[in-house]
Amino acid sequence: MISIDGVGVFLGLDVGKHTHHGHGLTSAGKTVFDKPLPNTEPKLRAVFDKLRAKFNTVLVVVDQPASIGALPLTVARDAGCQVAYLPGLAMRRIADLY
Repeated sequence: MISIDGVGVFLGLDVGKHTHHGHGLTSAGKTVFDKPLPNTEPKLRAVFDKLRAKFNTVLVVVDQPASIGALPLTVARDAGCQVAYLPGLAMRRIADLY
């Protein structure tokens, strides 16, 4: 389990084969990022670096940590972001509560 104290932005990534979709929220719930991301290291790194420069600590959360989620996780870690995995079942239960 990781601590979310001090996280400046939570970046959820819905990973896909060709593109991902990222949605970033501050701890106050303000959307600061909401757009598709190509599945390339330079483009992912640019987004992570920009968010880190503005919000300091970035927590990247993915729905698939292996296969198609491996590149964004690896780049996020290398860019100094924290990373986490949200299993599909947990996501469905959260959505049902919402």
